[in-house]
Amino acid sequence: MMRRVGLGVGLSAGVMLAAPMAGAQEAAAADPEKIIKTHGYSFFGNLSYPEDYPHFDYVNPDAPKGGEISIAISGSFDSMNPYARLGRAGALSTVMYESLLGQVLAGSGTLPADHDDEMYGLLAESLEYPETKDWVIFHMRPEARFSDGTPLTAHDVAFSHNLLLDQGLKSYADAVRKRIPKVEVLDDHTIKFYFAEGISRRNLIDQVGAVPVWSKAWYEETGARLDEARMNVSPGSGPYIIEEVDPPRKISFKRNPDYWGWDLPINKGRHNFDRIRLTYFASSEGAFGAFRAGEVTFRTESDAKQWASFYDFPAIQKGWVKREELPNGQPPAMTGIVFNLGSDVLKDRRVREAVALGFNFEWTNKSLNFGLYEQQRSFSTGTNLEAKGVPTGEERAFFEGLSSDVPETVLDAEPWVPHVSDPDRLVTRKTLRRSMKLLDEAGWPVGEDGTRRNEAGEVLRLDFLASSNADASDRALAENYISNLKKMGIDARLEIVDTAQYTKRERDRDYDLVFDGYPALTGTGTGLLQRLGSEAAEFSLFNPAGLANPLVDEIIEASLLTQSQEEEDMMVRALDRVLRHEFFVLPTGYAPDYWVAYWDMYGHPETQPPYALGALDFWWYDEEKAAALKAAGALR
Repeated sequence: MMRRVGLGVGLSAGVMLAAPMAGAQEAAAADPEKIIKTHGYSFFGNLSYPEDYPHFDYVNPDAPKGGEISIAISGSFDSMNPYARLGRAGALSTVMYESLLGQVLAGSGTLPADHDDEMYGLLAESLEYPETKDWVIFHMRPEARFSDGTPLTAHDVAFSHNLLLDQGLKSYADAVRKRIPKVEVLDDHTIKFYFAEGISRRNLIDQVGAVPVWSKAWYEETGARLDEARMNVSPGSGPYIIEEVDPPRKISFKRNPDYWGWDLPINKGRHNFDRIRLTYFASSEGAFGAFRAGEVTFRTESDAKQWASFYDFPAIQKGWVKREELPNGQPPAMTGIVFNLGSDVLKDRRVREAVALGFNFEWTNKSLNFGLYEQQRSFSTGTNLEAKGVPTGEERAFFEGLSSDVPETVLDAEPWVPHVSDPDRLVTRKTLRRSMKLLDEAGWPVGEDGTRRNEAGEVLRLDFLASSNADASDRALAENYISNLKKMGIDARLEIVDTAQYTKRERDRDYDLVFDGYPALTGTGTGLLQRLGSEAAEFSLFNPAGLANPLVDEIIEASLLTQSQEEEDMMVRALDRVLRHEFFVLPTGYAPDYWVAYWDMYGHPETQPPYALGALDFWWYDEEKAAALKAAGALR
């Protein structure tokens, strides 16, 4: 999720109704009679690829088709429907479906992967809308087909849109109904969406253009529901179809030779593997062992210790397995230890700050992560959207014009940054003294038994929830962190549960602390209200802290009404500043590059595009290299 933080169906579906006067002011500058006709969409109208583009610049248009890519996954699955609240959906279970505007395969990064605020027609060959963006009409490709050979029409698009409203996530359905009151099928291949008056036009066209399209006929014939966990799924129109599902162990997808869209410019050089095979393992150790043995052939590494120490096995030494660090142009997600703001103990910011001081990034990075991680400073680390210094000029004037209370520390102090600790000691005494003082001030003094209690005699207890299939480094980090919290007099406990229980408890927010996070803040969008807004905070699956703050809401709503990139960027910096002040994520560090290892039978573009790794999207199978590995006895 880069600058285009739209509604999205799975990730960022939350929206709010903007103030009527603000929406009217936004529309006043635009001409409702001026109709824009285009082959793609960008909110500010800046498309990098012309209508007659042959393919995206970063792909290999002559990439060979064939072969298999095999990936190991830790955990299990019991459903192939990712839109149900219950059940654990299999990985890539949305890969069969397409939308009016194209999206990257497997949902990681943006499409195109070299530009972060643009979308191009896929099921739609063109679209038109007034300058005011009061509505949008999509002109669909009549050749589009589902994998069962039946035509994909505007009726299927309207059905899919309405199905999400009737049976999708509540946060999504409630918000979309407010913003998109009507959809009209004009003919079999033309569909029109109407947008509500008096609201921001930000992300509305993106939203309807990104809805996955399912077969209306299949749902009507089977009686299946979108909100139920199940293995049978609607046929999709995409380049891959399900080949085999064997829960909880295996899933494979095969390239559809009859896919209707092979010759489209948006698909040139993409979707190159004949088969994508996923194998599930009970632990991360089992998954890595399968890669070493050649049972699986591609791996993205997330464990720094493993990357530094365990990639010296015979296949590496013989040159059979290739190990690469590829540049990642995306700012890091704000990931780490999330505080549940619904926990009574953690509602006091002083307690959160004290608890955060128990984490020693420098020691953890040196001792557990071999110095390979870097620290997140903000929700926009390393970009021009990162708040720095004391707010001045337009940003200060913006804060002073808001109706919500702005804390003095936001206006008159530099934004929060992570504390610095001693890399050679797990416990830094200076930091420990500071945390103890904060806890005392918050009403949690230490008793004679070394345990902190409040006036009511309640023990300061924190439960840290973790999954049994977590990386070994994550578990070691959590254990050392818990050790430091106990030194503060906190009754801290690490609860390691199986994946099914972990999924349920995380959805129910049954924890005080949990490994999770938020996407990088790279621009505005209505999806920010799903992640960070008050209206959906109580039940949103995408706001693990349960953040609900009127100031955050007001900044997001104001940012949706900006009329220039410069104004938007200023407001996003203000948002970053406030989010850091609220302090609901303790960042634990990130890998600055993609760490990938693979059996040397794959190719990828010489220049990596900045916004997606794209292994399943635009990499390809090298038959000669694969034959050499087999001849050497490396692979069967």
